[in-house]
Amino acid sequence: MTSCLILGGGLNGLFSAYLLKLAGLEVRVLEQAACGRESSWAGAGILSTLLPWNYGPDVNVLARRGRELWPVWAERLRLASGIDPEYRVCGMAVLEEEQRDAALAWCAAHGEVAVSLTEFPRSTPLFRGELGDLAHGLWLPEVAQARNPRLVQALRAAALRAGVVIDENTPATRLLTGNGKVIGVATPRGIFAADNVVVAAGAWSGELLAGLGHAPEIYPVRGQIVLFKAEPGLLPCVVYRNGHYLVPRVDGHILAGSTLEQAGFDKTTTLRARRELLGFARSVLPALRHAPVVAQWSGLRPGSPGNLPTIDRHPELDNLYVNSGHFRYGVTMVPASGEVLLQRMLGIATPLDAAPYAWK
Repeated sequence: MTSCLILGGGLNGLFSAYLLKLAGLEVRVLEQAACGRESSWAGAGILSTLLPWNYGPDVNVLARRGRELWPVWAERLRLASGIDPEYRVCGMAVLEEEQRDAALAWCAAHGEVAVSLTEFPRSTPLFRGELGDLAHGLWLPEVAQARNPRLVQALRAAALRAGVVIDENTPATRLLTGNGKVIGVATPRGIFAADNVVVAAGAWSGELLAGLGHAPEIYPVRGQIVLFKAEPGLLPCVVYRNGHYLVPRVDGHILAGSTLEQAGFDKTTTLRARRELLGFARSVLPALRHAPVVAQWSGLRPGSPGNLPTIDRHPELDNLYVNSGHFRYGVTMVPASGEVLLQRMLGIATPLDAAPYAWK
């Protein structure tokens, strides 16, 4: 049986492992800490590219395919694991979009459902006179979300039940090469070997690949979020304004995010970010002035030029692949990225053209 090592136990690594196991491979995941505790856990779980009209077709194609697949996969993972990832379509209100008419025209031309925010039902707390003039806003009713930590838990449990071996607290420190391929992966627990190796180590992928030549440009970008505890139902949908967002959970928690910071691998939370996010959240939804702030955290996104991931085989090492560099939209793209990886590794046909995600 063909074997595969996945380096990284975030959502992309776990999903890749699960798909490859279902395809008949012997799969092992090496995770440097605990599965899904980096950007997979830290993100807000918005299953959208936020403002798709600001991105090129290659980003949108991958994200759209991911959005198409998530309803089925969320239910499959719930049934396979017994854990509900809380996938739901809640819609997104975009406030103060200066190019509203151009955005509406783009959505109409690309099959995205969008209307003026003035057409949103006014019977919800969000629109009881709190936002002022809505004339420049947009309503995107098809935007969905999932609860990242629960999604990670469901995927990890499903992968284990399918027979994937997961070694946590086992960081890959170096890729050993010879005869045009990877012959081993060095870790503090010894050397692991497999027929194929997939680097899906998020923000750490660039460092791991740096010594091999032809490394894709993947780098850490810090993002911080604050978490409110409010009454369930206070906020009916995701709200986006000028780079920030509010995301409501079913139990009343509301996430306010996020920052974009070039801080290397520093995951420190800052007072400056806290003030920025609290100011945004309370200006959009004044009721949050009375809601307790229960947490603040940061995560390191796997940044890449143009938000475009690399999903491909190494140009010179026949058995080395990468599935990383998804920047802000890794959760959205997870199922589609898994399809592209299967196409690259096993030749399984998918609806996607894999060429835009080639190793450059």
